[in-house]
Amino acid sequence: MKSELIVDVTPQEVAIALTEDNRLMEVNREQRGKDTFAVGNIYYGRVKKVMPALNAAFVDVGHEKEAFLHYLDLGSGFLTTQKYVTKLVSDRRRIPEINKIERQPECTKEGQIADYLKVGDTLLVQVTKEPINSKGPRLSAEISITGRNFVLIPFIDKVMVSNKIGRESERGRLKQLVHSIKPHGFGVIVRTVAEDKRVAELDNELRVLVKRWEECVRTLQHKEPVSLISQELGRTIGIIRDIFSPNFENIHVNDKSVYEEIKQYLDLIAPEASKVVKLYSGEQPIFDKFDITRQMKTGLGRTVGFKKGGYLIMDRTEALFSIDVNSGSKKLFEDQEQNAFHFNMLAADEIVHQLRLRDIGGIIVVDFIDMDDKGNQQALYDHMRELMSHDRAKHNVLPLSKFGLMQITRQRVRPAVEMDVMETCPTCMGKGKIQSSIFFTDQIVERIITMVAQYGRGLRLHLHPFVYAYITKGVWNLKRRWALRYGVRVIENQSLGMLETRFFNKKAEELKLPDNDHKECEKQ
Repeated sequence: MKSELIVDVTPQEVAIALTEDNRLMEVNREQRGKDTFAVGNIYYGRVKKVMPALNAAFVDVGHEKEAFLHYLDLGSGFLTTQKYVTKLVSDRRRIPEINKIERQPECTKEGQIADYLKVGDTLLVQVTKEPINSKGPRLSAEISITGRNFVLIPFIDKVMVSNKIGRESERGRLKQLVHSIKPHGFGVIVRTVAEDKRVAELDNELRVLVKRWEECVRTLQHKEPVSLISQELGRTIGIIRDIFSPNFENIHVNDKSVYEEIKQYLDLIAPEASKVVKLYSGEQPIFDKFDITRQMKTGLGRTVGFKKGGYLIMDRTEALFSIDVNSGSKKLFEDQEQNAFHFNMLAADEIVHQLRLRDIGGIIVVDFIDMDDKGNQQALYDHMRELMSHDRAKHNVLPLSKFGLMQITRQRVRPAVEMDVMETCPTCMGKGKIQSSIFFTDQIVERIITMVAQYGRGLRLHLHPFVYAYITKGVWNLKRRWALRYGVRVIENQSLGMLETRFFNKKAEELKLPDNDHKECEKQ
């Protein structure tokens, strides 16, 4: 299977698309220059409310909404962590050693949060779920530093090995190895990718993780409450860390600094694979070049088609995500039961793809086409479970109910990917009246003249593919004439609206028209 990562860097955000055999599988977006409260970020927070009825507390970490911390997320070593943090911030001249901190009693599962926290207390917390809709971040007081092969957990002196490593001999080797190289006072979770890795590689990563913890401690010692202590690696690096494998053929990046950042990370975890990172310098938008824009627009709408003419209707509510399966007007078999079973099996493949593509979490209810045969219902359930077994997110799939509904729960750690695939007419702004299309190319020429007068020749003009096709029609077409007369190069851009125009300079920096040049609708 051919896996590729396409990274589109703009001043506002970084968008990361994962493809498998050229099919879009995941899309992630990370805002730039803002407090994102990403999963893995560590904060020095302050307790604002203690809610005994919920057995939870609300903690101020700087987000507009207070973050949620449940008692079960305190972790068994919470009291030891609190004692260490208190000692650390009370004496800013030296850093206490973890292995010399006296171990405190562990928190039991039946305890109450009011026995451990009160309003005004300060504590070290880590984001486990990003803010979603009206909810603030979800927190854990059990701090962990995640790497590619290991997860390092301070104050828990244990070694745990992923259950997905099946060979007992390899599990024993890894456990013995980690016990011999880890510092005293730290716990380690050995991740699945560590299987069959060499000692030197594992030892090197463990040293890096311990160094990151030490940097976090030094930062905490000089910080006041309600502040960021350690920021998780960027979304791009995080995705590479979690999914990178030898099957990765290319990582295409359109930004020099992000390109260097990815190369440096791969030099650390897989030096032989750093050659797969490639800097994209083409004039066509990178998502258009690799067919990402088209797949996003066709795959992220409310209605999504799948093989043989069937389609899904996908709706989000406050409580759950609903998916309705439809066979359309096409009939593959005369027998209704066989027809329904065939379309349901095809729909299951697309549903699993959509859950991953949109990163849908929470409760998902699927309304399959009604089937009476119990064997077909069981076969569909088994097929769905097999497809979901490859999903990295924690999930649970229930059999079909007597109403033909299948319930799925899927771990949600960040907001689902949403994209408005409908376009508003940029000329009339949705009012339903536009100027005659015969004037549109004249308007483009006026804008070109204005931009060339302001910024000079050598500009790049991005147009919708339909408009691009029109101006490239014929031998002596408008595209050639504009290039010769004004020095403007025209590029098609699938992400634009039908009558939208955007100008860029040679450095791919977007240039703005004067405000009075945007006035296109006539008042009626």
